[in-house]
Amino acid sequence: MNSIDLRSASWKDVKETRYDAVILPWGAFEPHNYHLPYLTDCYLSHHIALDSAELAYDRSGVLCAVLPPVYFGSQNPGQWNLPLCIHTNSETQKAILCDIVDSLHGQGFRKLVLINGHGGNTFKTYVRDLAKKYPDFIVIVVDWWSIIPTEGYFEEKTDEHGGEQETSVLLYYRPDLVKMEQAGDGKVNPLPIESINQKVGWLPRDWGVVSEDTGIGNPKKSTAEKGEKYVKAVVDKIADLLMELK
Repeated sequence: MNSIDLRSASWKDVKETRYDAVILPWGAFEPHNYHLPYLTDCYLSHHIALDSAELAYDRSGVLCAVLPPVYFGSQNPGQWNLPLCIHTNSETQKAILCDIVDSLHGQGFRKLVLINGHGGNTFKTYVRDLAKKYPDFIVIVVDWWSIIPTEGYFEEKTDEHGGEQETSVLLYYRPDLVKMEQAGDGKVNPLPIESINQKVGWLPRDWGVVSEDTGIGNPKKSTAEKGEKYVKAVVDKIADLLMELK
């Protein structure tokens, strides 16, 4: 077995195998324009985790266990009030991550790679606290969409949420879940504070103000071919990371 997907693994699969690292995909449950599913961030982070684990094994024999994704992320105002969009507080996210690390540590694991698929999730402070509590346990966070610059892969310049990048990658992995005929244009409205638009300072954007269709970035030029080319470059980088961990 080149890697193990713990959604379908049995006790026998796990008992008879020694793993070099554990991979945890983490997404969100939220609208992604009109054409992508609420679980887009989870689908993408999980597929990328599986492909990265397979490639690392093929190249160097690194064996990784891929956990099921954590489905709930941190949302902005204008998102958390939308039907069935689930927001988790920072204390909840930290508790989930700490429980996972505590369980793995007690079982003898010492390396966890978190593949993050949602821009609203921030884990750095939690990982610092965990490093203090478990100095012999490594937690590495990977924001998959930021590893490879999008220039040369996609045409849209403003593309954060449900746009050309995410749509193309999901068209590659799960075209059955993408309804391109329903896609909005992902138009972005500027905030009334120009310094925030220029990133002089930060505050959580009201999604109801900045986007009419919940998307940020036009998905209309998305293709599976673009998604495949881009995500293979991403997977290549993550596989290198997994190999270096061994």
